[in-house]
Amino acid sequence: MTKEIWRFIDSGNCSPSFNMALDEALLDWHSEGIIPPTIRFYGWDPATLSVGYFQKVEKEINMDAVRVNKLGFVRRPTGGRGVLHDQELTYSVIVSEEHPEMPKTVTEAYRVISEGILKGFHELGLEAYFAVPRTEDERSSLKNPRSAVCFDAPSWYELVVEGRKVAGSAQTRQKGVILQHGSILLDLDEDLLFSLFKYPSERVKERMQKAFKSKAVAINEISSRKVDLNMAKEAFKKGFEEGLNIELEPYTLSEDELAYVNQIAKDRYESDEWNYKR
Repeated sequence: MTKEIWRFIDSGNCSPSFNMALDEALLDWHSEGIIPPTIRFYGWDPATLSVGYFQKVEKEINMDAVRVNKLGFVRRPTGGRGVLHDQELTYSVIVSEEHPEMPKTVTEAYRVISEGILKGFHELGLEAYFAVPRTEDERSSLKNPRSAVCFDAPSWYELVVEGRKVAGSAQTRQKGVILQHGSILLDLDEDLLFSLFKYPSERVKERMQKAFKSKAVAINEISSRKVDLNMAKEAFKKGFEEGLNIELEPYTLSEDELAYVNQIAKDRYESDEWNYKR
């Protein structure tokens, strides 16, 4: 049986505004039937703090620390909490809500898409699995996360290795299309991450950072060999092909497509109104 062919874009390291604009453009093009379902890999230049669509920057983010550390800053079109995009492989998946393999509920669609990431971890020799919140406490903490830090909070079908979260993802649905994107951590600077958020007191910050170590982990902390970006790309490309039962066909954006993306980047993701006003 022939496998469905999806588009594959490896856009390399791009600016924060371009990264979010390209995800948005892919969603637009797929909703208009111009492109097939697409998987994209990307990185960030400079390293960037992204915040979820609903986060309140003034209340939660230490913008002085963002500036001092020369980080980029952008608001995502997806929900969730703050993510430091640094030593990671970032992915996005763009597919129609009506795709025959996509369940109707957000949670179940998340599980299906994340199957590709699960298989990618297996390719790297890591025993990743989906964790499902079991207790009432765990379920209620999904609705009211206490932390502004993405990897600090549980979510449905979270990918974990040895009980610790190894990938964080967020999803939005617009124009009949699912956009899911997320971070696969290769390495993590915890001190830098925790310096980027506001806390009631230094003690609370210390307590949260200490607790964080038991909840999240980067690949190279648990892998028996050093995993570099190229190894990760190869593993997760194979993982998506196996997990979603598809074939990925590489694609490079045309000049016209790039111009369209750059326009969205300028109009929305470089605008203070978008990034700060919520």
